[in-house]
Amino acid sequence: MAEQLKRPNTITSRRGFYVKMRLNGKQNQLLEKKNPYFRFYKWILWLSLSLYFLTSFFISHKPIPLSKTHFSKSPSTVASRALFESSSSSSASTNSSALPPEKKKQSRRHLLKDLKIFVYDLPSKYNSDWLANERCSNHLFASEVAIHRAIANDDDVRTYDPYEADFFFVPVYVACNFSTVNGFPAIGHARTLISSAIQLISTSYPFWNRSQGADHVFVASHDFGSCFHTLEDRAVEDGVPEFMKWSIVLQTFGVKHRHPCQEVENVVIPPYVSPASVQRTLDKAPVNGRRDIWAFFRGKMEVNPKNVSGRYYSKKVRTVIWRKFSGDRRFYLQRQRFAGYQSEIVRSTFCLCPLGWAPWSPRLVESVALGCVPVIIADGIRLPFPAAVPWPEISLTVAESDVGKLGKILDHVAATNLSTIQRNLWDPEVRRALLFNEEIQEGDATWQVLYALAEKLDRSRRTVRVSDQ
Repeated sequence: MAEQLKRPNTITSRRGFYVKMRLNGKQNQLLEKKNPYFRFYKWILWLSLSLYFLTSFFISHKPIPLSKTHFSKSPSTVASRALFESSSSSSASTNSSALPPEKKKQSRRHLLKDLKIFVYDLPSKYNSDWLANERCSNHLFASEVAIHRAIANDDDVRTYDPYEADFFFVPVYVACNFSTVNGFPAIGHARTLISSAIQLISTSYPFWNRSQGADHVFVASHDFGSCFHTLEDRAVEDGVPEFMKWSIVLQTFGVKHRHPCQEVENVVIPPYVSPASVQRTLDKAPVNGRRDIWAFFRGKMEVNPKNVSGRYYSKKVRTVIWRKFSGDRRFYLQRQRFAGYQSEIVRSTFCLCPLGWAPWSPRLVESVALGCVPVIIADGIRLPFPAAVPWPEISLTVAESDVGKLGKILDHVAATNLSTIQRNLWDPEVRRALLFNEEIQEGDATWQVLYALAEKLDRSRRTVRVSDQ
């Protein structure tokens, strides 16, 4: 009996709290008979006390605030700068459309604030020797020169300490070897020249080998970008060189569907158009801003296109334009070259931008910069910097199969929303985003390249230094 008295009540000890209400005996029975509500009151009292003790329990067991939680600082649990900023930028870009313009700018400035790029100082045969020809820094492929100069001249972005770099820029100019036959850039030497540069930096520095070039940046500003060929069939056959497949390529070529020349991490950039030439043209434009040309195109339009390796130039689109509309007085179509053709763009309402061998064209940039509505005729083209340039709001897209209906399509636009498109087109920030300057300006084309790279910080190896901190 004594043992039973000393033994703890195991059921009671397992419960956090226990309320025992014992109402018995004759007196309690009489109360229940006299007052029919007595049992009801008893249950109410029991429920109230239970709620009181339950609430007290939760209040006394508050969760630990997140700010007081301690995390291990072992390498396995420390988030790298690159991964953190990459995920942040990803979520930021997802919600960017909901942000007002000024907030968008602040978000982008923050992302670029600490970005660092190391520029390899290569022997002159890889870059500056080509500048002996003035065209090298001014033709439509000259973004390779412009980006190199802009980054090299910017002390905020450029770092001379490769160990603090997020990315490594490899300045090789491959589009400045102009043919003596037709004057066009010949890029047959491109693969050999780039391969030689990679061999040099991989044996002189440790940075290429540690990432297989994943944080290294190249420019491929010609027809089919990183495939380094002017004809698509040959470009597709050759594909992206094996030695570049892990790198980042800034290229003018881009399509929305799968393509061998995009099987590399890439950023679509605009072709080069000289900001100085644009400004000169705007300065000479009619003071009243009158546009007396309704639809304009100057360029190669073959009456009888030749079959080259199973393909026709422009997929016959330009031929259809010439055959269908050369007799239409509303269309100003010219097949001969003219150095001052920008003066015709600034006088035009619609500027036709049909594909050539490749889908992109410098007319895209020139049209926007000079206030002419670009009419894009290149199925599946991927346009540069869509986060900064609202292409659907400033241009028209016409399917290649509908090029014969071009007159009716432009008539409809002119009668409906032309004034809205033109108003959007004249936004100075839109024009700025497509032009490369000697020195980086906020919002210009090189600045857009840096922003695109900042969104790829997960490829950066600078995380080692940050983790050590």
